Amino acid sequence: MENSTHKLEIFRGLLKFKSNEQKIWAVLLFLSIVTTIEVALGISKPEILMNTFLSAKIINWIFIILTLVKAYYIAWDFMHLRDEKSGLQASIVITLLFLIAYLVFILLVEGNYIYDVIYEGFVSWNF
Repeated sequence: MENSTHKLEIFRGLLKFKSNEQKIWAVLLFLSIVTTIEVALGISKPEILMNTFLSAKIINWIFIILTLVKAYYIAWDFMHLRDEKSGLQASIVITLLFLIAYLVFILLVEGNYIYDVIYEGFVSWNF
């Protein structure tokens, strides 16, 4: 780190705080709100979100996006990634974006294959 003080704002400077303690509580509140939204959607499962988009239900895409938002804020604020040099930030963020996109691709392809085998009786590889 270049200096020993941490930046006391969140949401790209939209909210600024007087102390680290206030910032920690604000980020915790934000993460709690996102988690509450995830739990509420998981319990209620609105019918409009059960339609499929790109081989997955819309509610699953919402869960993936909200989980990525939470992971971003945990790394950015609690792990002090925002205070590091831009090269280190870019190397971590770009690598994680690539790996997350690859994981989502694998989950969608394999999930679709398992769906075809179990529900439709389709087997493309017969050893």
